[in-house]
Amino acid sequence: MGVGSSRRILGVLGLLSCLTLSANVPMAGAVVLAGPKVPVPGEKARVPFTQRYQAVRHGGLVRASNASIGCRRQESAGARPCGEVERGAAGVNGDFEMFYSDVDEDPDTYNSTRAELRLPPGAKVSYARLYWGGNLRVGEQKPPEDSGRVLLAEPGGAYKEVLADTVIGHRSDAGSDAYQASADVTPLVREGGAGMWTAAQLNIAMGHSGTGAWGGWTLVAAYEHPREPVRRVSLWDGFAGFAEGAGETAGETVGIVGLDVPAGAAGWAGVVGYDGDRGTPGDSLTVTSDRGRRVEISDSGNPSHDVMNSTITDFGRRSFVRQPEHMNNLGYDADVFDLSPALSGGARRLDFRFTGEKQGHFLGVLFVQTDARR
Repeated sequence: MGVGSSRRILGVLGLLSCLTLSANVPMAGAVVLAGPKVPVPGEKARVPFTQRYQAVRHGGLVRASNASIGCRRQESAGARPCGEVERGAAGVNGDFEMFYSDVDEDPDTYNSTRAELRLPPGAKVSYARLYWGGNLRVGEQKPPEDSGRVLLAEPGGAYKEVLADTVIGHRSDAGSDAYQASADVTPLVREGGAGMWTAAQLNIAMGHSGTGAWGGWTLVAAYEHPREPVRRVSLWDGFAGFAEGAGETAGETVGIVGLDVPAGAAGWAGVVGYDGDRGTPGDSLTVTSDRGRRVEISDSGNPSHDVMNSTITDFGRRSFVRQPEHMNNLGYDADVFDLSPALSGGARRLDFRFTGEKQGHFLGVLFVQTDARR
């Protein structure tokens, strides 16, 4: 369900990380051995959105995403069956008992999901970042000190321990105990390349509560390719919470500056959000360019009044393989939207304005790709 109270203005982000070398063990029946002890990153109640990466080159951005927890059974009268919800019916996580997704057949992991990273053949990864987060308190309470660690496996490879190395966003209230963390995983993704990536051991709670369980991960990668157009790619992150009934007056604006987008250029924006509910209206996304054009962003899979609706889509459609591949991810969004209408007159700056749904949600990542002047 949505953000539990008007105090639930949550914060922050796990930032540049280190890949701690663990034992490079098989994915099944393996035990990951800890390396040298790394200090636990600090925490803040909220972090403003700041630019993580920006570049202009022949190439673009790609991402892989999946939720790490799903529906097990109905807990509220009138809730749709889990199977229908997973296939896309309206439903909110607070109406269900939630349980971990675990696809790796490894007895030493209790949650694991996969998603495809689609890199063009011959592309070189120039930067990659992994984001993960969720709710630590549902039917159980997870220890916050474990939030800065996940396992990540490249296609066909073994798990490696990934640690956030700076601030982790963390804020608890009467209904939830939520966080987001992130890590620079450029060397790993540069070596692992395209294919099915697996993320495991996200620190998220299972069970049932009125607020509900949620959690997931997104891997964003910038790449270079000489045969592709010149593009500007930008990655911004932070962690902002929207209280119940936040609406327009309590929205969040993220301004992306330093652009040089020609008139009529093509572009898109990707957004990662937490605890957005399908069928709970009120949340919206608008984009305004410095040329004065304000455009409401939506598509067939993300209506204008319910943009954060637990989908993982590109322009309203599924575009890469996931395991599992639920249509309603019950509290995890990682969507890509067409920006071209906002770029018709060109732009040097774009302001993204997010508003909260009636029951609130969280915003964690914004990544943007636009055509650039040659």
